[in-house]
Amino acid sequence: MQTRQLGASGLTVSRLALGTMSWGRDTGADEAALALRAFRDAGGTLVDTADVYAGGDSERILGRLLGGDPGLRDGLVIATKAGVATPLGQGASRRHLLASLDASLRRLGVEAVDLWQLHKPDPRTPFEETLAAFDTAVASGKARYVGLSNHAGWQTAAMAAWQRAWPGRAPLVSAQVEWSLLARGVERELVPAADQFGMGVLAWSPLGRGVLTGKYRGGALPSDSRGASDSWRRYVSPYLTEGSARVVDAVLTAADGLGVSPVALALAWIRDRPGVTAPIVGTRTAAQLRGALASEELTVPYEIAAALDDVSAPAFGYPERFPA
Repeated sequence: MQTRQLGASGLTVSRLALGTMSWGRDTGADEAALALRAFRDAGGTLVDTADVYAGGDSERILGRLLGGDPGLRDGLVIATKAGVATPLGQGASRRHLLASLDASLRRLGVEAVDLWQLHKPDPRTPFEETLAAFDTAVASGKARYVGLSNHAGWQTAAMAAWQRAWPGRAPLVSAQVEWSLLARGVERELVPAADQFGMGVLAWSPLGRGVLTGKYRGGALPSDSRGASDSWRRYVSPYLTEGSARVVDAVLTAADGLGVSPVALALAWIRDRPGVTAPIVGTRTAAQLRGALASEELTVPYEIAAALDDVSAPAFGYPERFPA
């Protein structure tokens, strides 16, 4: 698998990341081990988790896998997130963040995480307080790099500029956001902001919450799919629209013409968007992951990429594009 630098930092990561949101909930420890082995065998290095995934079980499973193979940790870039509020404090407060980091390190069984990300905005905590906690984490050696997740363009720019304004502050090196052929709104302001401040973009749900696989085509709801699950239906349903169906049809037609899977095509398209460091693939099984890894062998022809760009293009207007 090819590698890329994470934004303007010196950290090098695989251009496909392994997401672990399902670990400990839909994916058991044995299946997670198979997925991690397949990912590493393919040359993957970046593994993304969060303190709240499955109540911490995602980190615990990853920690047990790391502990069971002493050489595994050195070959992986471990990214986790914090910042969802609990009764102990606001999500992005200094107390909550630093306590969350310590808890993540215990669950993961490591002395430091490679990338520590603020999971979501916290409007009740001044961002200066949040960023001071980032500085503390990096200075203490518990986090090597820091980044954001699910922040708007203006928030990303304001926080990145603050970190640049004074020598010694930890720069923000990444922005993790939802981005796919079905979710391109981040291209209006978030992606330009990340580019301006040297932040690599990590794209979560690059398969449009599973809709780009084509499994829901024609209104189908396979019994083993997230769309048919009581706990996941609200997550999938925003993309079960006529507009999304047109994009899915275009992906399936193009994939058929290229002789590849729609999964590989959708992943290769987002992987090669300007600004993307890596799409994060969160499959439930190792077999699904192996299908996603096939995207590494695919370069989307210019004509097909342009056609997919056109059919899925987000609406741009003032002020993103100022009138001539």
